[in-house]
Amino acid sequence: MTTPRLPAPLAALGVLGGLLLLLPFVGLAVQVPLRELPALLSGEVALEALRLSLASSTLATLVSLLLGLPLAYLLARHDFPGRRLLRGVVLLPLVLPPVVGGAALLFALGRRGLVGAQLEAATGIVLPFSFAGVVLAVTFISMPFLVVTVEGALRGLDGRHEAAAATLGAGRWTVLWRVTLPLVRPSLVAGLALTWARAIGEFGATLTFAGSLAGRTRTLPLAIFVALEQDRDVAIALSLLMVVLSLAVVVPLRDRWWGRAGSGP
Repeated sequence: MTTPRLPAPLAALGVLGGLLLLLPFVGLAVQVPLRELPALLSGEVALEALRLSLASSTLATLVSLLLGLPLAYLLARHDFPGRRLLRGVVLLPLVLPPVVGGAALLFALGRRGLVGAQLEAATGIVLPFSFAGVVLAVTFISMPFLVVTVEGALRGLDGRHEAAAATLGAGRWTVLWRVTLPLVRPSLVAGLALTWARAIGEFGATLTFAGSLAGRTRTLPLAIFVALEQDRDVAIALSLLMVVLSLAVVVPLRDRWWGRAGSGP
């Protein structure tokens, strides 16, 4: 099947859009101090920030799986009062500035927050300005990616396979684990990958709720922000590391998720 040629003005605008997205990364790449790069990335600042980012994003992804998968199933398969409102709340972290999410977390779970004061009195746990606060902040921002992706897959499923399994005597849990989840596995994997990528890149909510404490809450994005004022080469090296980590997630997803709609390479 022959693909119609794009009109020249639209092709020019498309190229311009691609350049707009590409140019900043080219600008970053040409500034990378290649000779000093190994030393910069193996320094204490980089390794500590990388450790915190990997740990917090991985834990946030696991929490998102534990809570987000049931939430996606609830939104996709059950009609209940307030479902539209709940779906809107799920989408809010995707569209609001992350700093607003961080402020909301402070007002709810801070030491003087709606629940935070009672939590501290009952358990002694203080979430703000702690590693647990980092995990909570990045989970709040990134979990909607998993919920939205999996909910869309569940809503688009052909229910005949599940109905057939139920007719053959399979219980609800068996249908869920043996039929439903395998059918949505590609979307689940994509949602988890996007959740992890968003979590490792989170900045605003983390800074607002957990602060930027070296060795405790200063993840890669926060370390880059600090390094921009203190050591430009470190900031460039860490920025390059963030780009590589993000590409490592996004490029495989192209064929698994977005690329399925097209037949090109």
